[in-house]
Amino acid sequence: MDLKTLLDIPPWDWPEDAARMFHKILVDQRASESDRLVAAELAGDFTVINDDLADTLLAVVCSAEPEQLRARAAISLGPVLEHADTDGFEDPDDVPITEQTFHDIQDRLEKVYRDHSTPKEVRRRCLEASVRAANAWHEDAISSAYSSGDKEWMLTAVFSMRWVRGFDSQILQALKSDDPEIHYQAVIAAGNWELDAAWPDIVELVNDAHTPKPLLLAAIGALASIRPAEAAKILVDLSESDDEEIAEAVNDALAEAAGPLDEEDEEDEWVN
Repeated sequence: MDLKTLLDIPPWDWPEDAARMFHKILVDQRASESDRLVAAELAGDFTVINDDLADTLLAVVCSAEPEQLRARAAISLGPVLEHADTDGFEDPDDVPITEQTFHDIQDRLEKVYRDHSTPKEVRRRCLEASVRAANAWHEDAISSAYSSGDKEWMLTAVFSMRWVRGFDSQILQALKSDDPEIHYQAVIAAGNWELDAAWPDIVELVNDAHTPKPLLLAAIGALASIRPAEAAKILVDLSESDDEEIAEAVNDALAEAAGPLDEEDEEDEWVN
């Protein structure tokens, strides 16, 4: 099977030997760079990631391999870090990697980030992946990135702020950014922390017919997180949008804002 065809196939339909295929391509320096990039991207999926594949990705990050490949491998470690950090290790079956591997990933991503001889793109991706299991060093790293004046580092910082508390003022400032990517990440961070002071800026985005669709979708989710009751009144018209993706985003956001039904509500809903 051509590796690139897996990009268009749901992970649960991948061949049983997909993890072994990804490992083989990642360690083969004679393989094409495009194939290795695809392997690095797919190797982070929960259907295949395990200690061995995580170690392989980590070895790529810490190597002298091409910058883009190292960066892609780092990003692929982010989801499993977040999952392990959220669920813990009380039940080993709940997490695809061991606690030792989890700590190894944390330690080595930090080490690569702190090495200033490492290419900027790789350092950025190490920070972006590692914040998904927030650690003590991240606050200073994010502050430094945001105050650098470098737009790429600032983007990494605002992206990271959704996982690390304590950056409300920077998020509010980033909501005014002319850079569309920084603006987008600020909206997501504001919603994640239910940042009430961001409400007027996000309402403005939702009410502006010229707001780009990706930014609008992020704003819809943020609005429902920040003030759920008020969001329903503002979003009701968008729930009738001819754009199915927008209408679905509104319905999902309002359903999440409403929270789970209690037993009495469920009984009333059944009776009706």
